[in-house]
Amino acid sequence: MTTALIDSGRGGGPQGTRAAGGPRALLTEVLAVTGRRLRHLRRAPGRVVGVALSPLVSMVMLGYLFRDAIQLPAGGSYGEYVFAGGAVQVALACVGPTAVSVALDLKGGLVDRFRSLPISRSSVLLGHTLADLLVGLLGLAVVTGAGLLLGWRSRTGLLPTLAAFGLIALFVYVMLWLGVLLATTLRNVETISVVTPFIVVVLPFLSNAFLAPESMPGPIRPLAEWNPVSAVIAACRDLWGNPAAAGGSFPAEHPLTVVAVTLGALFTACAVVSLRRYRTPGS
Repeated sequence: MTTALIDSGRGGGPQGTRAAGGPRALLTEVLAVTGRRLRHLRRAPGRVVGVALSPLVSMVMLGYLFRDAIQLPAGGSYGEYVFAGGAVQVALACVGPTAVSVALDLKGGLVDRFRSLPISRSSVLLGHTLADLLVGLLGLAVVTGAGLLLGWRSRTGLLPTLAAFGLIALFVYVMLWLGVLLATTLRNVETISVVTPFIVVVLPFLSNAFLAPESMPGPIRPLAEWNPVSAVIAACRDLWGNPAAAGGSFPAEHPLTVVAVTLGALFTACAVVSLRRYRTPGS
């Protein structure tokens, strides 16, 4: 996100728009909004359970109950194969709650009150996403603990293992901005509640999260191979030394390249459009 993009969004009270306060002022504002959001989340601990529930169900139902029934074309433990899919599904599960929260703020008039304050409008969305990132990381910790209990192990060293979790954390943050984009675009909680389950449930099954793309029907295979979710999962499996889907497609051979391009483009588009819509009342 460019400095111009952030600084151009400063709000103004009745006396007009205040002068830019620089990076230190922006950081202070972001931390203040983050703290406010975390205090609200502290009164709703079920949010972490909600984020982790769908990945846990997928891991238990597929990775544990069906681990002997599903065979990978390239071989290896299906229980270890499915863990990366469950971990990445945490990021997808964060989209809905964030979208609903921002939509409720827009509908309830809180955003209008923020607009009247002499603070950077960007700081509101930045603080919101940083607080929700913590919830996503807590959900990821719950899923990781369950994965360890179900037999998942990283077969590489400490640094590659942490790098994979760092990649998932980055993916979580990008998905949070997708949630903000849905909120600022749709602005209707009921509509958001209809759209977001598609992201949590359908996207993983149109990827390599639970099945190898080469085992899918022909028309579905390219979608699964080029799905950005597949690239993140493939990169994590490589970093953890877990069984991976075979295949000679470009995304399967160069997952980190696909991750860098797709996530960079998705984050830029979501952040730019969301901030523009947020700054414009009634947009």
